[in-house]
Amino acid sequence: MKHIVVLIALTLGFSAAFAQMPPAGMKQPAGGNLTGHIYGKLTDNDGKGVADATVFLMETKMDSATKKSKQLLYKSAVTQANGDFSFEDVAMKGRYSIKISSVGFKAYEAPVSFFSKGADGKMQPPSTEKDLGKIKLVQDAQMLQGVVVTSTPPAIKLSADKKIFNVEKNIMSTGGTGLDVIRNVPSVNVDIDGNVTLRNSTPQLLVDGRPTTLTLDQIPADAIESVEVITNPSAKYDASGGGAGILNIVLKKNKKTGYNGNVRAGVDKRGALNGGADFNVRENKFNVSAAINGNQNKAQTTGNTERTSLLTSPQTITTQDNFNKSSGGFLFAKLGVDYFADNRNTFSLSGIRVHGEFNPYENINIATDSLYSNGKISGLSQRFTTGTREFNGQGLVFGYKHIFAKKDEELTVDANYFTGKNNNNSLYTTNYFATGGGIASTALQSALGYGSDKNFVIQSDYTLPLSKTAKLEAGVRAAIRSRVNNNNNYLFSDSAQQYLLIPSATSDYKNTDNVYAAYLTYGNSIKDFSYKVGLRAESSNYTGTLTNTGESFKNSYPVSLFPSIFLSQKLQNRQELQLSYTRRVNKPNFFQLIPFTDYTDKLNITRGNPNLVPEFTQSLELSYLKTFKGNSTFLGSLYYKYTNNLITRYLSQENDPVTGNTELINTYINANSSYTAGAEATVTNNLAKWWDISTNLNVYNSKINTDNITTTQQAALWSAFAKFNSNFKLPSNFAIQFTTTYQSKTNLPVSGGGQLGGPPMMQSQSSSQGYIKPSWGMDLAVKKTFLKNNAAAVSVSVTDIFKTRINSQYSYSDYFTQTYTRLRDPQMVKLNFSYRFGKMDASLFKRKSNNGDSNATEGVQF
Repeated sequence: MKHIVVLIALTLGFSAAFAQMPPAGMKQPAGGNLTGHIYGKLTDNDGKGVADATVFLMETKMDSATKKSKQLLYKSAVTQANGDFSFEDVAMKGRYSIKISSVGFKAYEAPVSFFSKGADGKMQPPSTEKDLGKIKLVQDAQMLQGVVVTSTPPAIKLSADKKIFNVEKNIMSTGGTGLDVIRNVPSVNVDIDGNVTLRNSTPQLLVDGRPTTLTLDQIPADAIESVEVITNPSAKYDASGGGAGILNIVLKKNKKTGYNGNVRAGVDKRGALNGGADFNVRENKFNVSAAINGNQNKAQTTGNTERTSLLTSPQTITTQDNFNKSSGGFLFAKLGVDYFADNRNTFSLSGIRVHGEFNPYENINIATDSLYSNGKISGLSQRFTTGTREFNGQGLVFGYKHIFAKKDEELTVDANYFTGKNNNNSLYTTNYFATGGGIASTALQSALGYGSDKNFVIQSDYTLPLSKTAKLEAGVRAAIRSRVNNNNNYLFSDSAQQYLLIPSATSDYKNTDNVYAAYLTYGNSIKDFSYKVGLRAESSNYTGTLTNTGESFKNSYPVSLFPSIFLSQKLQNRQELQLSYTRRVNKPNFFQLIPFTDYTDKLNITRGNPNLVPEFTQSLELSYLKTFKGNSTFLGSLYYKYTNNLITRYLSQENDPVTGNTELINTYINANSSYTAGAEATVTNNLAKWWDISTNLNVYNSKINTDNITTTQQAALWSAFAKFNSNFKLPSNFAIQFTTTYQSKTNLPVSGGGQLGGPPMMQSQSSSQGYIKPSWGMDLAVKKTFLKNNAAAVSVSVTDIFKTRINSQYSYSDYFTQTYTRLRDPQMVKLNFSYRFGKMDASLFKRKSNNGDSNATEGVQF
């Protein structure tokens, strides 16, 4: 608690210090003339900042030849996105005026002086800070007539440090979830269970730049504006998450003046419905937005596992056939308010509510062949699993932004609080069949679980331009997380005729995880060369307690330093080179730490390890960016990552307290180290006005050093992952999107169980050596827009057209060899409809408004 109080005090003090920073003092150049600072903000009729307007500062001088006054250009500037402009080092004795020109607005001109008269008519002492306040521009109605805004952002925007994927142009994900969006993002792979990897490692998930407890399948695709892929984050970002990088989900934010909204609905081939609506209204200093989305789930999965035991004599073969299906759905709602207090200060508050309820069902048939000479099956069983899973979450996000008069100087304060609860219950009915047929016996097992989590994050960031090219950034952050989880297992007793608790298979657990951090970065440029260096300091502590046994686990990590270096050189012909180095940490997550044994799948029994320590990753990346004619781009990267104390899976033999049999337990340990080296290329091509494509190819090699583990090391393996996307704009407002992915033979994942994992009742990966077999898949979507201004749209999509996206694995260990195959929801067809409405003026409020937004024009409709 002491850390929280100190950090909040520092944050508030930090904010107050900069927000109330006094004006800069007078400057006196060598010539003896005092200089000052002139600044202001351009707004439209509704107070919205006008971006990209040209502001001229004109000086009036006497022409020595004509003896007449004339205006000469003294300085010029272009307004920022919020309408701010600034002139520094202006000689105070001059006679000035400003002239403003901007497309869609009438020209503006006004005199400017550092000297002014008081109420008594006498001249007042000059001030070095001349704030012109808000300058309201008037729209030019003649220029605006007939204007229609049709421009849209590109599907993919590439830069040397990140890739930005525009969800609006992705037809395939319409009516789906965040997982459907991610499947189309370059560099990112999603398996059939929803496990996400970036360059074959699990990335850190952020929502609007903040950590979240939401999973991708709990975020509707229609609520997402874009996805940012950051493969080598700087010291500004949270150091947690290991070397896999960051996926930042940017939710839609609508601040257009007037009112506008969207309604949508859809259905898939199994009758699962989806729908939603959002509405936004903007008037003067207030912006209010609301959104609600709902998605049903009727997924089905088939799988097969065949394991040969190497420990029995004679050897046995166990075959397991799985059929899984899930029914249920979730609701996602968001309400937000923005208050533009003045041209320097903005306050934001938003709330999120999530509710989900699912009814998973699983049928497993298990046959064991003891390899007798007659090939007779020695054991046959069938297990049915039914249950319910429910989660409820809610959160609040507060934001404050102060823009200083100095260009690009700003202060932000953000606070994020999220809490959630979950309940689950499962009933396992296992029938054991006699050799001659018929049920010999039945075992009943019940699992009841519930839990809650609370997450609080507060951070403050400050940006200070030191010159036209130099910039200093600093920030502080605290993340406070607590979680309670209870898992109780029961066996039905025939003698007692009731379910009895199994203490050795029961885990009631609670934990706290606190992280405190501060960072400082400095960037500058010399002509076409730029650099940015940063240092982040993080300290964390973790405590966990098994409440049913009183056993406690505690880890306290001292302050660790995480440097980052970015060097960039712009070349001729729109080329750029960037070299970057970072150090990051990946702390074991809750599921990897909790010492609870999950016996759901007899061939994949899993348990966490509370003795895990963090792994540290050093990353080096060299990138080359080339922009061609027509804005086609090529981004190529070479990367190398080295990790100490890699968290990886491990097999051990132990007794099953439920059956008393010896079983194999999948758990986690820290390996000595690992490395990954690879090359990645991403290309976007605008082949014609009606056709654009994007191609991503990642070739990599990885190796794990397991000298500290009593197991055979797996050889390094070269692998490749490719993704291709093609978009066509056809006549009559038709659009087609075609996507295909390919994953070559690759090593089994080294770790898992993180926040980007898939839905429940999906089989876990085996923790032995082995590989994933090659697979590929193809998706297709067609969209038709119609009605006035293409306000309505209908789309049809088909995923995994040829049923080829099969997850097939081969694994081996000292205990067994195993093949594993699964297929989920092939040839899924979805039909979706959407309708946009609204006007960019504020006629909703019965008040004449010529323009509602700096990026819009009068009368423009959706």
